[in-house]
Amino acid sequence: MSHILTSVEDGVLRLTLNRPEKKNALTNAMYSELAAGLERAESDPAIRAVLLEAEGDAFSAGNDLGDFAAVASGAADRRDMHSGKYLGALARAQKPYVVAVQGLAVGIGVTMLMHFDLVYIAEDAKLTTPFVNLALVPEAASSWLLPARIGHARAFAMFALGEAVDGKTAAAIGIANQALPKSEVRAKALAAAKALATRPSGALKATKQLMRDAAAIQATMNREAEIFGARLKTAEAAEAFTAFAERRAPDFTKISG
Repeated sequence: MSHILTSVEDGVLRLTLNRPEKKNALTNAMYSELAAGLERAESDPAIRAVLLEAEGDAFSAGNDLGDFAAVASGAADRRDMHSGKYLGALARAQKPYVVAVQGLAVGIGVTMLMHFDLVYIAEDAKLTTPFVNLALVPEAASSWLLPARIGHARAFAMFALGEAVDGKTAAAIGIANQALPKSEVRAKALAAAKALATRPSGALKATKQLMRDAAAIQATMNREAEIFGARLKTAEAAEAFTAFAERRAPDFTKISG
């Protein structure tokens, strides 16, 4: 069964994360399907907007840590991971993208939001980016885009301390357009996507291009990916993933950075 549901409605491509039993943690196959969906959206003139949403009580718990652990242990090659395909598709996006966020959003479940033009979030949602806690670094060009959106101090606290941000705060500081009761988020996002689908597509594309530097975003993603890949092979990362598997707190104090 696919963990990505796809449908088209009134010119809107709906991509739905459908792995609720794992809080929509993103697997390699899911990244591949998401990338394919975005490539379809950009090439099909009948698709005028994209909506990303999720089933269940969480938006996404981030990357499936099993994939990270496999790369860290040498059981898998990072070059075979499809997250880069998805992130590249986000960087190149020209059509309007809308996202609905409820419940938990972790790691890339947060950083990908920087690439959506409209973000609607549940008031009680919880956003965390605990990259440093996993001995890693931010991705999805978020090391640049998140500070640009919310300021260095807030972004560093989210990255380095893993500080959580709730939905109301996310809207107040500019991560999201609007915070709503959980029951209203997906309907609001769909309505916004359908509204965008009726706007002049050429003007929308030109406006988005003026507001985003796609080349700079991709360059930042490339730098992050290089450091991220190197970090996966460090003793710190090994301790982080071992501790996660053993359900204990990691101890980095005896490991030199």
